[in-house]
Amino acid sequence: MGLRVVGAGLGRTGTTSLKHALEHLLDGPCYHMLEVRERSTDPDAWGDAYEGRPPAWDRFFDGYKATVDWPAAPFWSEIGTAFPDSLILLSVRDPDSWWTSVSNTIFPALATYFAPDAPEDGWTRMGRGMMTAFTSGWQDEEAAKEAYLAHNESVRRKAAGHRLLEWHPGDGWEPICVALGCAVPDLPFPHTNTTAETRAQLGLDVP
Repeated sequence: MGLRVVGAGLGRTGTTSLKHALEHLLDGPCYHMLEVRERSTDPDAWGDAYEGRPPAWDRFFDGYKATVDWPAAPFWSEIGTAFPDSLILLSVRDPDSWWTSVSNTIFPALATYFAPDAPEDGWTRMGRGMMTAFTSGWQDEEAAKEAYLAHNESVRRKAAGHRLLEWHPGDGWEPICVALGCAVPDLPFPHTNTTAETRAQLGLDVP
């Protein structure tokens, strides 16, 4: 039946924890930025998508049960249209804590794609496309928070109410399980990808 959950929440809103949680609930893989590293053609596919040439979503996500995080989240509406029975999952957090997290993790890594000597490959095209689509002022705190809030509000406004679930880190299993009609697991909700863990994964100094 294809994707059962389409994640609309941007990175650093608990998306890695959601990936593990959804994989447990749906007994299948959840697409996340981590998947891009494992599929050699995906950076170019996302670079193309951000340049206006998206893939056929049903084929691209073949075998997956859910998707969360960048680079897919900004395409939530198109992906949701391709999978009309899917739940739209908007993961959010306080904009100040989101900025603190994102500016200490993925934004420094993404800045390398804007360097004059950045290789002209799929990763660079994807990284530049993601941030250009988000906001040209993504490295400025106020501009980034404004774009983050605007993205979330756009999802709330455009997603059909019966399909939309807004989820905050700390909400745990229950809202997701209710929306999916499944039992709440008798185990703690995953808590992964802390700032220190993410900085280590990205090759950034860990304080």
